[in-house]
Amino acid sequence: MKTLVCTQPGQFDYTTTDYPQEKVGHSILRIKRVGICGTDLHAFEGTQPFFSYPRILGHELGAEIVQTDATDLSIGEFVTVIPYLHCGHCIACSQGKTNCCSSLQVLGVHTDGGMREFVSVPNQYIVKGNGLNVDELALVEPLSIGAHGVKRAGIHKGEFVLVIGAGPIGLGVIEFAKIAGGQVIVMDVNENRLNFCRTNLQVEHVINPTKEDALGRLKSITNQQMPTVVIDATGNLNAINGGLQFLAHSGRYVLVGLQKEAFSFSHPEFHKREATLMSSRNATRSDFEWVMDCMWKGLVNPATYITHRIHFDQIKDQFESFLNPENNVIKAIVKFDS
Repeated sequence: MKTLVCTQPGQFDYTTTDYPQEKVGHSILRIKRVGICGTDLHAFEGTQPFFSYPRILGHELGAEIVQTDATDLSIGEFVTVIPYLHCGHCIACSQGKTNCCSSLQVLGVHTDGGMREFVSVPNQYIVKGNGLNVDELALVEPLSIGAHGVKRAGIHKGEFVLVIGAGPIGLGVIEFAKIAGGQVIVMDVNENRLNFCRTNLQVEHVINPTKEDALGRLKSITNQQMPTVVIDATGNLNAINGGLQFLAHSGRYVLVGLQKEAFSFSHPEFHKREATLMSSRNATRSDFEWVMDCMWKGLVNPATYITHRIHFDQIKDQFESFLNPENNVIKAIVKFDS
């Protein structure tokens, strides 16, 4: 079968690999859609933490079951995949936090992912589509990361929530922060993304810190109180270090974006706020279920996010274009059918 491998930073190669072997407790999936995310882009750039080469990328999957031994799954059924392979017995797993298992293996990062025609997946990680199409199913995972960050933040109805970074993950954070009842403010340096938030997500307050006084705007919007929740979805070191200044006293600061380097900020500023600092990693099955429930209810429209489509055969030549901000990529979807 045809497979795409990221052999080293900046290099993709198509190769032929064996069709998956039948295994007890596994299903074989025909890949129909793969979403391209920041993890994939960073892997291509050579800036992704926890990564090694060569690697088959792809963990945002919409697929069709072609072989299964699970009684609750059917051949021909559309599904998505929870790509976080966990041990099931560490302290995190024992608390239900399989998203941060101490020996976690993420498809497309620590182990090979879905940029191939067929893949074998343990049945426990397969999520039934229940009527969602393959485009929608490929968006469940990235939206679930945003949903998990919102759950970590514990947003209360009516409180001000600042989301820093309006990339694909940030957009999911914005969407679910609104669903949770937060008054969302978005900060980004990309005007096209801010316009997307205004137009497509109906965000009232957006801030470009390179063009205006961000601190002053936040004080004005929040009646001098500042946001009680700040969520970073940039993974940018300067943004992470600078985010604390925007947080209200007693507030929660949640880091969804991932950075390779050490971050730092003033201990007195952190201490006087009695602030809560949290990381948010991946997502759990309950997050997947929340996202899918919101899709079924029409609270989230996945089609809003898809700005680019590319065939599997074209990725090697066109992938690098997704790194260019001028191309205004929100979410690129790889399709395997004609």
